[in-house]
Amino acid sequence: MMISGAIAGLLMAKPPTSTDLTIYNGGFALVKEQRSLDLRAGTQEIAIQDVAQMIEANSVAIRSISTPGSFSVLEQNYQYDLISPIAILNKAVGSVITFNRVWPDGTKERLSGTLVSAPTQMVSDMNGGSGFTWNGMVIQTADGRVILNPTGEIEVDSIPSGLITKPTLVWLMDSAKAGINNVELSYITGGMSWKSDYVLSLDDKGRIGDFKGWVTLNNNCGTSFNVKTLKLLAGDVQRVQPQGMPGGRGAMNMAMKSAAADSFSEEQFADYHLYTLNRPTEVKNREIKQVSLLEAVGVPVKKKLIIDAMRFYSGYQPNEGQVGLGDIKPLIQLVLTNNQESNLGMPLPKGTIKVYQRDSTGSLQLLGEDNIDHTPKEEKITLTVGRAFDIRADRKRTDFKWVRVGNDIKGATETFEIEIRNRKETAETVTVLERHWYEHKISDASIEPVKIDSNTYEFTVPLKANETKTVKYTVTTRW
Repeated sequence: MMISGAIAGLLMAKPPTSTDLTIYNGGFALVKEQRSLDLRAGTQEIAIQDVAQMIEANSVAIRSISTPGSFSVLEQNYQYDLISPIAILNKAVGSVITFNRVWPDGTKERLSGTLVSAPTQMVSDMNGGSGFTWNGMVIQTADGRVILNPTGEIEVDSIPSGLITKPTLVWLMDSAKAGINNVELSYITGGMSWKSDYVLSLDDKGRIGDFKGWVTLNNNCGTSFNVKTLKLLAGDVQRVQPQGMPGGRGAMNMAMKSAAADSFSEEQFADYHLYTLNRPTEVKNREIKQVSLLEAVGVPVKKKLIIDAMRFYSGYQPNEGQVGLGDIKPLIQLVLTNNQESNLGMPLPKGTIKVYQRDSTGSLQLLGEDNIDHTPKEEKITLTVGRAFDIRADRKRTDFKWVRVGNDIKGATETFEIEIRNRKETAETVTVLERHWYEHKISDASIEPVKIDSNTYEFTVPLKANETKTVKYTVTTRW
C-alpha cells in the first residue's frame, strides 16, 4: 500500500476488525468500528485510514475497550486532500513538468516547462484524439515561449507533499501505557441512504395478494464496509442542518417469519423502529444494494371505487359559481390491513408499493403504484392505483337558493344529483364521497349517507352490470 508523505512516519491504526452500520432515512449513517492501536507511552500521532470521505469530523467518538481511560485524544485532524491529476497539478505550480505530445502525422515531441497556471478541469479532446485538454493550463518553456492549454500525457518528477491516497483521521494522543489497545471508533457520515420498496401481486380476482418488501441501500459515502451488523432506523430523526463539511457533502405469523429468517428483524426503539439484518453483509461504495425486508402470502385486499368530486376544495363556501361538477372517473383504491390476520403485522417503513394483478392467462400486469408513509401495525393501508375505465359519474347541482336574514346573505341551499353508470359486464360497488363545510345539514337523500367526519359523507352505491343509479340530496349551509 502506498503511504503518502502527508502521513509517512505516523503510527497507523490497523483496519477494522468489526463494523456496525446504522443507516437513517435522512441520508446519513452511524458507523461504529472496532480497531487495534499499537501505542507508545506518552504523546504520539495516530493515523486512521479507510474512513468515509463524507465523514462529519465533529461527530467522531473514540473509547478504549480493552483498557478504559488509558489514553486521551488531544487533537484531531481530518485530512481529505486526495491524490488526483488535478490535485497534483495544482500543487505542482512553479515546478517543471513534461508533456508527451503526438502530432497528427505520428511524430512525437517531449515538451518541458515551468507550470505557471494549473488547470481547473479536464475534458476529452474535442478533435477525437486520445489525449485530454487541460483547461486553464499555462506552461513557460526554457526558451521563453508560453504554451496555453497543451494536449498530451503529463509527467511530474514526484508527488507533491500534503496529498494522501485515502481520507485519514490523524489523532494526537497521550497514552498512559504502551501496547495494543482495542478501541471503538464511531462517527456519522453523509452519502448513505435507504428506502423501502414493496410489490403487491394480486390474484386474477384482485382479492388476495402476495406482499414482498425490499430495502434499497445507496452508498455514496466514499468507502466500502464489511458489516457485521447492519441496522436501518425508520422514523423522522431531527438533525441540525450542518454547515459545509470537509470533503463535500413485534410478533409475526409463520408466513413472514420464513422470509425474515435471513433478512430483517424489527424492534421498537424509542419513538422509532429499528430493522436489523440477521446476517453479515458487504456495503460497497457507489453501490445500490437490495435486501429482502419481508414476505407475506395470502393478504386480503379490498377494492374501492371512489367518486370524490370536492377532494381539492377544502373550506369551499357555496356561491352562484359551480365547482366539482361534470364527468368524473372514479379513483381505484385498494385497502389492506397491516395485521396478523392479514398475514402482515410488521411496522412498515415508508416507501413505494407497485401493484400487479394476474390476467385471465395468469400473467402479471401492472395496476399502478402509490407511496405509503411509515405505517404501524394494525393500521390500514390505502393505495390509489388509477382511475376506472368503464364506470362514469356525472355530478350536477340542480337547485341553488340563497339563505337570507333581512338583507344579509347567511347561507345557501343546494340540491345535487350524482349519476353513476356501470358499463361493465360485472357488478360493482361505488363509494360517493360528498364534502361540505361550515354549519350544514343534509336532507332528502335518496340513499342514507354515513357521516365519516365533520365535513365528509359517504354514499354506498351497489350497481348491477350495465346499471345506472342516481344519488340525490339537498344540503343547507349557514355562516
